[in-house]
Amino acid sequence: MCLLAVLVPLLLLAAPQARAADADSVRIYRCTSSSGAVALQNTPCDNGRQQVLDMQRPKDPPPRAAAPEPARPAPAPAVREIRIVGVQPPQPMYECVSADGDRYTSDTDEGNPRWVPAWVQGHVVGRPRPGPAYPPPARPGRPDGLVSGVIVPYGSVLVRDACHALPQREVCARLSDRRWELIRRYNSALQSEREQLVREQRGIEARMEQDCGGT
Repeated sequence: MCLLAVLVPLLLLAAPQARAADADSVRIYRCTSSSGAVALQNTPCDNGRQQVLDMQRPKDPPPRAAAPEPARPAPAPAVREIRIVGVQPPQPMYECVSADGDRYTSDTDEGNPRWVPAWVQGHVVGRPRPGPAYPPPARPGRPDGLVSGVIVPYGSVLVRDACHALPQREVCARLSDRRWELIRRYNSALQSEREQLVREQRGIEARMEQDCGGT
């Protein structure tokens, strides 16, 4: 009776601690029978001696923090492709008008410079002096179609026609007209003339391909 009076209070005091420990620990009972056999179990021993072992329940390790994603490399700057395109300006064409009112085309603004007798232009006054005369030297940087040092008759003057540049659209139209004219002339031309017509036609077509878009 005295022993029970002592154990009951002790059990009451230990009960809350046992319940609190249930969540994190496991209680194992070590039972020893009268014959000395030892058994481990999770329930109290029926009889005989017992030893109570409170063992820590194994816990899963805390979740590992997710490894940060590696920083993505910055995209390489776009490479700008630089192209240098050389554009050749169209070859100009000039329309020239002679003193007689005749119109013709020329690839330079010099037209068709030529020496003519001065009396034709009304420049000769008085008696001409005998002897050859030379044309004035060519102006530097301007092809005038004349060769310096050519002997011309005395009393001649250099005549230059008035020339002006044609719009590119007009240039292409005249080249097209000239090409069709050469095609019409080819059928009735002599064999020696045909080669010259073919060369001129090829030159016109190459110029139209470059300056007129091939039209």
